[in-house]
Order: sequence, then C-alpha cells, then structure tokens
Amino acid sequence: MTPLLADPAPGLVHAAPINPSGHTMSRERLLRYLEIKVHHLIQDHSWDSIRVIGGYDRTTVVSRYEKSGKLFNIERPTAEVHGRDLIVKAFPGADYVQHYALIIASYLAMTGRPADTVTYQPPGQEECRTALDALDLELDGDLVIVGWGLQYLAPENGVWNRGPGYAWQRAEVAGLHVVYLGFLHSIWGDVAGRVVARLAELGAGDVVYVGKVGSLTPGIEPNTWLATGNTSLVRGALVSWDDFFGDFAAAQGGVQSGLHVSSPSILLENRNWLAQHTASYAFVDPEIGPMGAAARQAGIKFGYLHVISNNLATHYPADLSNERRSDVLHRRAVLVDRIRTIITGRLTAGPAHTLGGTR
Repeated sequence: MTPLLADPAPGLVHAAPINPSGHTMSRERLLRYLEIKVHHLIQDHSWDSIRVIGGYDRTTVVSRYEKSGKLFNIERPTAEVHGRDLIVKAFPGADYVQHYALIIASYLAMTGRPADTVTYQPPGQEECRTALDALDLELDGDLVIVGWGLQYLAPENGVWNRGPGYAWQRAEVAGLHVVYLGFLHSIWGDVAGRVVARLAELGAGDVVYVGKVGSLTPGIEPNTWLATGNTSLVRGALVSWDDFFGDFAAAQGGVQSGLHVSSPSILLENRNWLAQHTASYAFVDPEIGPMGAAARQAGIKFGYLHVISNNLATHYPADLSNERRSDVLHRRAVLVDRIRTIITGRLTAGPAHTLGGTR
C-alpha cells in the first residue's frame, strides 16, 4: 500500500494508514508502538480533521504520553484545538511531519476509526532551516556528541546549561574539548542533518551521534551489539563521509560495521522494504544518512556509534514497543559504558589537531 494519496488541497497530503499485516513488527507490537506515540487528544476524542504541520510550540496542548525518566528526547508533538478540527505541531522537518502523520493514520485505522481525516503539510526548506536558529553555542573546533544516553555519557557531576529545546555541557576528554548536546524534542530524519549543518556553522570540528539503529541482519539480538559505519543510502543514493572513528570503532569487540540505509519512517519499513534492503544493508534509522551528508557538505568529520535496539529480520522479545523494560534498560546501560570507552579511546589514540578543539 502506498503511504501517499492525492493532495486533498494545495500543500496538503493525505496520510494513508499502512497495512499492519505486512509490517516487520507484529500487529500487537506495532499497535503498542503507536499507542505510546499518539497524542492523547487523538486517542480520547474523534475529530472531523487532523492536520500535522511543522511547528515547535510548547504553549499548545502537551501530550500526557510524553516520556519520563529521561533528560532528552522527551517531548512529543503538541496539539491545537479548533472546534472539531485538530492541528498537530511536530518539530519542523519533512521526515518527522510525514512520520507522525503516518503514526496517527495507522493508529486510527488499527483501532477501527476513520483515517481519511488525517493530512499533513510538508514544511518548507526555510521553515526547517530557521527552526534551528535558536541553537546557539560557542564552538572552536570542539567535538560535539549529540543524541541518546547523554546523561550517562557526560560526566556525572557536570552541569547542564539550557537553551530553548536543548541542553549542553562541556568537558575535557583526553585533553580535548568535548561538548555534549541533547535535545528535548525529536531531531528525526532531516532535522538531524540540519543540526549537523548548524553545528558546523557554529564552529564544531567533529560531530559524533550516539543513538539506536535497527538491524536488517537475521540473528543479531537487540541490545547486545553496537553499530558503526561511514556510508548510508539516502533517498536512493549512497553517501559516504569522513568518519570520525576511522577504523577504530569497528575494530573493537562487540561492534558491528556495515552499510546503513536511511528511512524517513518506521511505518514504511514493511516486509517488502526489508526484502529490498536486507541483502546489502546492515542497519536502518532516520538520522545517520542526513547527518553524514551534512557533515560531508560542511567539510567536518562525523561518526556514529549506536546501540542495535531492534531487529527487523528476526523477532526478539525486545523491540521498539517495549524499550522501557528493566532488562532492556540494564543491557543498554552496559552498552553506553562501552560507547564511552570507545569514544575516549579514539580521542586518546588520535592526533590532537584532527580531533576536537584545543583552545
């Protein structure tokens, strides 16, 4: 089933629900994944229309299903009520707006409710670019570590400085300047690429992204391996970048290296999609490719070192629907320690003039 239907009006796109029987997640787990994402106003009420647009607006209705127990990536899209119509505001990014519209439409269809009420308005390039103008750091060739698990990667006694929608702290690792940068909102897909471009404008020397990827290789158990690489398939074209880690990360125990494919939405990763990619590609997520492409364009180094959080080719007890289980959290804590060790080792091994700032 195609995810897009004809435009209902200029600038608007219908978000067609996916067919759950063809998805790589089971129907039960897919529905659970959707339930933890969909705004409570949609789960609790019916609407004549639901429109997803780009916008970062914390003054409107905040979802009661926002994440807790974390420092970063805790905010969901917000909602604005207009009579019987609902406007949902997702942080401006083409991938994120589409992804969240597909989440809503698929949830409604799977719960027996009309999904043809859901449309989305892709944000313009200028709107997406200016959404990150509020990110303002003083950087001088620093290594910036972005992403997930930063509260465990950064020094325990460090102080988080806060900006609008983000927080950061500075540290010295192996005699080099490192900035840990986390966002309260999602930096899904192309948003993450613009984060790298903005950091390069601000003076970052290198960017490392720590996050989670799905494995396309049968038999790779989630939350037991790390993933790295320097090439991604982005909108049908292979993109490679100057890898911060070089061969260092891949040479460490417990690290898988391979080709990555960038996907704008988990909802589009059905079994047909998997069959087309599993022979050539090892990992999938929405951010790595756009970030690598932006780093290449800016002429800076980029590297990723991710937890393999789920497996699209083999069903395991752990997947994206139950990430808050205690056993999953414990396994990931062990992997985050490993990530910290590898990053420190890379900084220690590399020449200072190519790794991070030396102010």
